[in-house]
Amino acid sequence: MDIVWLLDRIEESHLALLFGLLTGMVFGVAAQRSSFCLRAATVEFARGRLGPRMSVWLLTFSTAVIWVQGARLLGLFRPEDARMMAVTGSWSGAVIGGLMFGAGMVLARGCSGRLLVLAATGNLRSVVSGLIFAVVAQMALHGWLAPLRQRLAGLWVTPGGRNVDLIAALSLPEGTGLALGLVIAVLALWLAARNALGWSRLVFASGVGFAVALGWVLTFSLSQAAFEPVSVTSATFSGPSANMLMFFLTENPALDFDIGLIPGVFLGALLSAALKGELHFQGFDGESQMRRSMFGAVLMGFGAMLAGGCAIGAGVTGGSIFAATAWLALLCMWIGAAITDVVVDQPRGRVAA
Repeated sequence: MDIVWLLDRIEESHLALLFGLLTGMVFGVAAQRSSFCLRAATVEFARGRLGPRMSVWLLTFSTAVIWVQGARLLGLFRPEDARMMAVTGSWSGAVIGGLMFGAGMVLARGCSGRLLVLAATGNLRSVVSGLIFAVVAQMALHGWLAPLRQRLAGLWVTPGGRNVDLIAALSLPEGTGLALGLVIAVLALWLAARNALGWSRLVFASGVGFAVALGWVLTFSLSQAAFEPVSVTSATFSGPSANMLMFFLTENPALDFDIGLIPGVFLGALLSAALKGELHFQGFDGESQMRRSMFGAVLMGFGAMLAGGCAIGAGVTGGSIFAATAWLALLCMWIGAAITDVVVDQPRGRVAA
């Protein structure tokens, strides 16, 4: 995609910011309208159901894979240029961090992306948990927790200084990723029909996946035309949350895609909730829920930075380019969430919502 004409009018850093804002707004609107949430899907699965939340998650994931792999086949995007693929992956980080993140999102009643969307609707519990998530993520990235994260991540890493492309590593045909996405989409639509899911929710669930592909294509296009190096990335909420926190604490912060993404998601979800009449303040139900949510946010903050991404960053964005550690992290998030629900919530009769 040729964006030279945009660079002739807008500075590179400002354009990256606008691309992040656009991607975030699409994600925010779609996620708010579809109630997209990995935690809800994993809890349904742990309780032996393949319900509407599972349908939404599968449709989002499959849509992201289809759009991203389609863009790759059309030459609009190269996964090997992605920031996630260009660095050493951590198998140990994916396992340990994925399990921590999965447990944390059940305790906090939402993954980091879901908390941001809920915060925009007036959910004060999500505001508090989201801030704790951002602080811990920053501590794990550059602060006191960074040495521990580096030690755990270094236990078992991918060879060659790069992450592993599952399709290339398994010597699969070029269209395998797109074909797999289509198969998962068919399964998602079958589940949606069985659960009588409305077409509006299906469209918006697909919109979340489209936002992931949009971010990949926009940042890749910018990297091909910009004079300065540009990270090829898309929707994720671990690194950008930490960067957004430092944006307000640094005298001369840099502008990039990540800085536009977080406010974009917030604004998109806020606009969507306002149009639907779903803006209302909500708080903690009690002290025990506050402790639980805060501890869950801590687990997610450290777990996401260790795993190389959150439920969106690794689970959907990384999964859509078939980064091996992202798929492993996603699997471990499901396992961690399911175990936590079985051990913590089901014995107490907590509802899945």
